[in-house]
Amino acid sequence: MKEKIKDTKKPLSQDNEVSDDSRARTEQAGEKETTSDGMGENQASVDEQTLAEPAEPEKDPLEEAREQIASLKDKLLCTVAEFENYKKRTIKEKMELIQNGGAKTVSALLPVLDDFERAVADKSEDPKAIKKGTQMILNKFVKTLESIGVKQIDAVGEDFNTDFHEAVAMVPGAEDDKKGKVIDCVQTGYTMNDKVIRHAKVAVGQ
Repeated sequence: MKEKIKDTKKPLSQDNEVSDDSRARTEQAGEKETTSDGMGENQASVDEQTLAEPAEPEKDPLEEAREQIASLKDKLLCTVAEFENYKKRTIKEKMELIQNGGAKTVSALLPVLDDFERAVADKSEDPKAIKKGTQMILNKFVKTLESIGVKQIDAVGEDFNTDFHEAVAMVPGAEDDKKGKVIDCVQTGYTMNDKVIRHAKVAVGQ
């Protein structure tokens, strides 16, 4: 009898494990139901808010097009006004440049004019002194021209070049090494900022 009673008994640990598993499943099911209920309530709340908000009335396409046209017209008028102001300002600056552009050149030449006035006022009758003074004024004048970008064109001994030289005479019977070269310069030519403002008048060997 003792042996049969012993076989029919179950371990207490197994019963506890079963009850714990059942309890866990029950709690999980309850949580799922709670979550589902919460999601359903949130969705219902969102749907109610959506229904409660009034729908925005659709704009009339014609009215919308008119608004765009008015906006573009305002922008166009502003652009035209800015361009007109720019054009007036540019014309004014150009006129001022034409009227006063030579002021810098004149200011540079005034000291040379002063030297000429002093030379004329001088009572010296010494030809050497007069020649020396005139040469000094000429050298100063040339340097002044160079300071504003004016330079003499090299002529004598150079190959004849129509870009810089103007032939006014041909010298026949020139030596072979002088044919096609400038033999003499009748009038000095000048460039200003590398642009020819007067061609040099020259005689060319032939």
